[in-house]
Amino acid sequence: MTEIRFDDIAGLEALVSADYGPWSEARTVTQADIAAFGELTGDRQWIHVDVARARAESPFGSTIAHGFLILSLVSDMRKSEGFRIVGHGNALNYGIDGLRFIRPVPVDSDVHCRTRLQGVEAKDGGTMIELGLAVHVVGQEVPCLVLRWKLFYRP
Repeated sequence: MTEIRFDDIAGLEALVSADYGPWSEARTVTQADIAAFGELTGDRQWIHVDVARARAESPFGSTIAHGFLILSLVSDMRKSEGFRIVGHGNALNYGIDGLRFIRPVPVDSDVHCRTRLQGVEAKDGGTMIELGLAVHVVGQEVPCLVLRWKLFYRP
């Protein structure tokens, strides 16, 4: 994996691409994951946590993962981007733009993610990067979630 310093703006700009990198390792989203997320967040909507009712009444035929559960998995799945930023003291979440929950993730689906570096900017004593991410259920062409994630790397 390529290592590049957080303050090497030209080097980072050379990695900006319209193409996504390789797929991350897949992760199975289990009913236990969904239930734990529902308890943690207080989102106990039946379509997520009531297996029998979801099987009988849901248009998806099963429970589905919370969109925000899938979003929370990107911080680990994004490590497949093909480069590693080094030399910084910390990296801070700056924000997410263009977040869209496009398709549901049925229980026991395997999800994986692809990432691309979309932008780099020297800013306020650090470096702001923008990553594009697409999360898919394995085997599906259309993503279940897309976003642009801004991270601020500080010395």
